Amino acid sequence: MNGIVVGVDGSKQSLLAVDWAADEAVRRNAPLRILYVITPWLFDVPVDPRAGAMRAWLLHGGEDIVGYAVDRAGERAPGLDVTGEQVGGQAAELLVDRAENALMLVVGCRGRGGVGGPILGSVAVQVASHARCPAVVVRDGPSGDHGEVALGVDGSPASTEAVGFAFAEASVRRARLHAVLAWPHPISTGPGDMQPLVYDPELVTEGEERVLSECLSGWRAKFPDVEIVPEVVHGRAAPALVRASEQADLLVVGSRGRGGFVGLLLGSVGHAMLHRSHCPVAVVAPA
Repeated sequence: MNGIVVGVDGSKQSLLAVDWAADEAVRRNAPLRILYVITPWLFDVPVDPRAGAMRAWLLHGGEDIVGYAVDRAGERAPGLDVTGEQVGGQAAELLVDRAENALMLVVGCRGRGGVGGPILGSVAVQVASHARCPAVVVRDGPSGDHGEVALGVDGSPASTEAVGFAFAEASVRRARLHAVLAWPHPISTGPGDMQPLVYDPELVTEGEERVLSECLSGWRAKFPDVEIVPEVVHGRAAPALVRASEQADLLVVGSRGRGGFVGLLLGSVGHAMLHRSHCPVAVVAPA
């Protein structure tokens, strides 16, 4: 599906995700598919009449949720190609599967199953960890119009897809791209690349500036319309990106950076951004 998939469950957060996804579908001139996932047993033929009545009631409620979400997207973006479907399965697994070939998969930060304390739902974490397309977690709906996309860069091969996605987003939004590379200390990038225990911060900063420039250089030619605001920060990545998100309409990060373990699905920085970002977060896995 060359479109955008958004998961709903009737919660406020999921409906805000529908708003965000509808706006994005308009920008990209793409269809929007709304999915509501329920337990699979509701599609089984019940034996007990009482179970049948409960099944019908729950299915009808799901249809109402889907219908409302479709109408909401249509009102927000008249003329948008939007469809909705109620399907049975495990929410995160099914959403990831149905969005395998989508432009992106969008979910709210917390569904109606969440309690007051948690600030991030399990479905959002699983989707961000396992989605093969860019996964966007919407915290408070479409953010203010700052005219900026923030990007976390670390120079790792795994971040290449995230950089490309951020450039594309900045282009369709006609926004500037704020590319942030943060370094707390020199990091080994491969076998034999031993870093000194004592180093000159200015020299390391110059090296990191070259890394950032090299990461962006290939994409500058593909997106000459995008204004780039590069920033190298001496400090930890998470706080730097949280600050960048304050003035951004979208924050883009890779699913795993150069400090991640092999096989790690979602790195510590990506996980932190899902919890702490002030704007929607796009987590982009390597190809």
